[in-house]
Amino acid sequence: MMSNVVIMEQNTLKNDQYNENSDIENCNFLLKFKGQSLDFSKKTYVMGILNITPDSFSDGNKYKTVDEYLYRIDEMIGQGADIIDFGAESTRPGSQPVTVEEELKRLIPVLEKAVTRFETIFSVDTTKSAVAKAALQHGVSIINDISGLTFDPHIGKHVAEHDAAIVLMHTPGRPEVMQEHTEYDSLISGVMDSLRDSISRAEGLGINYENIAVDPGIGFGKTVEQNLEILRNLNEFTTLGRPILVGTSRKSFIGKLLGDPNVNNRVEGSSATVTAAILNGASIVRVHDVKEMKKVVKITDAIQGKN
Repeated sequence: MMSNVVIMEQNTLKNDQYNENSDIENCNFLLKFKGQSLDFSKKTYVMGILNITPDSFSDGNKYKTVDEYLYRIDEMIGQGADIIDFGAESTRPGSQPVTVEEELKRLIPVLEKAVTRFETIFSVDTTKSAVAKAALQHGVSIINDISGLTFDPHIGKHVAEHDAAIVLMHTPGRPEVMQEHTEYDSLISGVMDSLRDSISRAEGLGINYENIAVDPGIGFGKTVEQNLEILRNLNEFTTLGRPILVGTSRKSFIGKLLGDPNVNNRVEGSSATVTAAILNGASIVRVHDVKEMKKVVKITDAIQGKN
């Protein structure tokens, strides 16, 4: 049994429970997968980022061998990461896609050793069904899809077959062009409507409602002010009835606000955004600096009265 997974017994909830008159708050507390549940009423979960890429904006090409990646996984777990999120294709603004073959070539050698060596929750950040299928076959519990099943909906079938969890994120376009699409009639309602569509799409592919989390996609097709608007109004997303994942770590809007282009000087700014996200309803925070952010999460959870 994984020590950082809270095993819960709960009757299956029907989708019609999640309407405007329901007790939405309680629905946000659980994310199920493979007969297990994460209980967010107890704490905010920290997702540590492992970029297996040469071109990620923050730590691309920092690690080069399987052993170096395994060392980093071990380090993040020791620092308090509850989930390790593998990414073998950069999704930074302007990044170019890689082939399925290249993504698998980067991912699988690290993943297949990690799942046998470490007792933790593994997630894979991908928009390709073939990559998701391979990751799930290797024991991954969560697929983190930045497209909300809009790029390759077949991902949903594989998630459903494995009774895995999925994070559905909002983006207005693929990474190479998404910053060209930052105009919204109404930012919050537009992003929420898109996430509702993604939830419906996921359910239509057989994914259980309780296996779904959502991510408003900070930094994906949003301006600096729009990112701040989402953080200020994050609590509105709780009406979707699903746990919220937020990823602000080291992103460029923090550097712009600080007037410092150096990505390594964004720890304090990232800390502020993580605090704001949790206080406004986030259940999972996706971070690079696990050691520092774990402390931020612990204090913020204490302010909220979580155990």
